[in-house]
Amino acid sequence: MSAHPEASSLRARLRSPRFQARIFWISMVVLVAGIIAFLVAFVGNTGKSLDTPLSEKPAQDVSQVPPTVKLPADAKQVAREFILTAVARKNLTRAYALSGPLIRQGMLLKEWKKGAIPVVPYPGDAIDYAPMKVDYSYPKEALVEVALLPKKGFKIKPQIFFLTLIKVGKGDQTHWLVNGWVPRGSPQVPNGSGNNGAGG
Repeated sequence: MSAHPEASSLRARLRSPRFQARIFWISMVVLVAGIIAFLVAFVGNTGKSLDTPLSEKPAQDVSQVPPTVKLPADAKQVAREFILTAVARKNLTRAYALSGPLIRQGMLLKEWKKGAIPVVPYPGDAIDYAPMKVDYSYPKEALVEVALLPKKGFKIKPQIFFLTLIKVGKGDQTHWLVNGWVPRGSPQVPNGSGNNGAGG
């Protein structure tokens, strides 16, 4: 007895390459879906969160900027003396001792004492008041704004300078030096002109 025609037709379709390919791809889709579902269920519950947790603790400062401190009295004194010596062109030996490497620019004391120093001058006798404003103050460096205000009768304008202080030395030998003297305006740096009168 021969097989039923419909059964024969069904077997032929099941054996066809086209049908076999469809079955293969359907199986692959089901397999991938199963793997994704497994990963979501397992890894999703055990994975670590990448979110930064909130904390009430203060943030840790990892910058290289040192903490600010009050400008020491001896640093202020060095700034005042520098103005009355180097800036005023008086007692240049003392002015040299108060000056840092950026101010000296490699000059020896014997050269410095000639008066042609790289410091913008201001007549010391004309100074009536020299208030200072601290821009920043660190343990080994400070920036101060100095306003030089003239006395009545002197025909010279008031001027503001940026004065940089650095702390050098070790132990008991630590001391402050003036390492920068920059005007807010744009006067020329002295080059040995008649305004650079030297004092001992």
